[in-house]
Amino acid sequence: MRITVTSVMVDDQAKALKFYTEKLGFVLKVDVPTGEYRWLTVVSPDASEGTQLLLEPMGFAPARVYQKALFDAGIPLTQFGVEDCQAEYERLVKLGVVFRGPPVSMGPVVIALFEDTCGNLIQMAQFRG
Repeated sequence: MRITVTSVMVDDQAKALKFYTEKLGFVLKVDVPTGEYRWLTVVSPDASEGTQLLLEPMGFAPARVYQKALFDAGIPLTQFGVEDCQAEYERLVKLGVVFRGPPVSMGPVVIALFEDTCGNLIQMAQFRG
C-alpha cells in the first residue's frame, strides 16, 4: 500500500492552482471537471508519477470550521519536504509568500511555516542527517 493522493482544502481552486504552481513550483497533473468543482491535482516536478496533491474544494461546511481552527491555532495542515529550507524560504519570500517567521532549526530538522493564500498553513521541512 502507498499514498497516491493526499489533499489540501482550498477556498478557491483557481487561486490555489496559481499559488501551488507559480509560487511553490508544483506542476499540474490532472484537471477534470466534476460539476461545480474540478478534480485538480498537482505533483512535484521531480516526481511526476509520485504522490498527487488534490486541491480539494471547500464544499463541506464543517471542513471550513476545521480549516479555520487549524489556521487560527497556528497548526499546519500538511508538510512539504525541501532540500534547503533557508534557500527555499528566501526564494518564496521574494515571490510574496507570507511566512509566520524565518526557518527554525530543531535538532535534525529545519522548519518554516507559510500561508498558502487558500486558508491553510503549510510547513516546509529540511531533514538533516
